[in-house]
Amino acid sequence: MPKEAASSSASGGDGGEAKKLKPCCACPETKRARDDCIMKNGQENCEELIEAHKKCMRDLGFKI
Repeated sequence: MPKEAASSSASGGDGGEAKKLKPCCACPETKRARDDCIMKNGQENCEELIEAHKKCMRDLGFKI
């Protein structure tokens, strides 16, 4: 039964792309740029890249 539960939860809902795509794998370009900026400059100096990544995530249907 655990196999059924896992498959039904993975495909459940409205079947949108965001349900299939994990947040960790979404928007790799903006995520990489944001992370590099934070590591080099600190979070307070990267607000534009942080917001760009949040927008990308929202555009894919993630609620952040």
